[in-house]
Amino acid sequence: MVGAPRARRVVAARDRRALAAAASGDREDSQEAGQRRPAHTRSQPHGAAAWAPRQPQLRPPAGVEAGMLASPRTRPIAAGLGALAAALALGACTVPAPPGDAPLRYRDVVFSGFTLTSDLAYGSAPDLQGHPVDLKLDLYQPAGDPQTRRPAIVWIHGGGFSGGDKTSSPFPALARQFAKRGYVAASINYRLLATERCAGVQPVPQSCQDAAVAAQHDAQAAVRWLRAHAAQYGIDPTRIAVGGGSAGAATALLVGIHSEDPGSSGTPGESSKVGGVVSISGVLPPEGVALFSPDDAPTLWFIGTEDPLITDENRVVANAGALYNQGVVSVPEVLQGAGHVPIGTDGPTIYTQSAYFLYFTLDLAHAAGSPPANAAATDALAQRLLKAGTPRSRPRSG
Repeated sequence: MVGAPRARRVVAARDRRALAAAASGDREDSQEAGQRRPAHTRSQPHGAAAWAPRQPQLRPPAGVEAGMLASPRTRPIAAGLGALAAALALGACTVPAPPGDAPLRYRDVVFSGFTLTSDLAYGSAPDLQGHPVDLKLDLYQPAGDPQTRRPAIVWIHGGGFSGGDKTSSPFPALARQFAKRGYVAASINYRLLATERCAGVQPVPQSCQDAAVAAQHDAQAAVRWLRAHAAQYGIDPTRIAVGGGSAGAATALLVGIHSEDPGSSGTPGESSKVGGVVSISGVLPPEGVALFSPDDAPTLWFIGTEDPLITDENRVVANAGALYNQGVVSVPEVLQGAGHVPIGTDGPTIYTQSAYFLYFTLDLAHAAGSPPANAAATDALAQRLLKAGTPRSRPRSG
């Protein structure tokens, strides 16, 4: 089945519905920035067997279609992913800081303010009665930014596929954080079609399965809308990521692994691929492992050890390991003592590690607005790390 991923994924499409709904939750912490934990935030993964060393494929981010890159850019993008992959293979437990003096655009907060454009329509799709639902997003941009080709990220709120909104905490805070780093950030609404409880329910109710797929299709439409409006909003269409919390994290994971199933919620003809996924308190059941393939997007997984909805963090570690073993950059961040979507207690860690991760996977060292010296430093880092060892020669440690 691994040798024929596309056929496998078509056959397994119905299983995708169950795996997404099983991962959803509906409780979020509300503070934009909480107190940083004095102890380091990673636990020793008990599921370390999932991390059997394997050489990751060093290729352009999944958000970049074949043929979209001019040849001079192919090498730097591979080097950016190579730096991250090699650092993780050499035993790093968190994403390393990209090189460069502070403040560094895309890695650090460099803008004091942002602009907000609310209720932009990005698509339309039917509700349970077949009536059209206008899909809208709020767009956050760095104030006073002259750049015209900036990375973008789509943030997806939680709520068990039955509640929540693009203004629900902490997703505006996440969007603001990335806008102040130089991104264009969108916080989206999507159809909420679940008619019963989804989180932790087995077997997964049919309405939850259908709602998860609808959410995936709506989020993919938002990605395509950003690409189609890249010139209008100053977006680099080759550098788009997606992230979410709880049910939104499950949705983001589906976007990362199912670009071949774009749905019909808006903007047909554009690619649904993304160059990175940030999952905050999201997990896929064992059936989800069968859906992973080498073409999936690099993924960063946050999970708290005191999450009341995902009571065993090693489920997330195992998810991350299964994706890593497909040759995809995949990093679990286990937050000691943290609850569900713990921005209130672990916001600084989540903001920083997400920015570091996407800096590498979107190759932001070579993006518009990055200083040339920083691009050279990132390339040099990649070469040093790749020379120091490979995933085959050095075991991973926590």
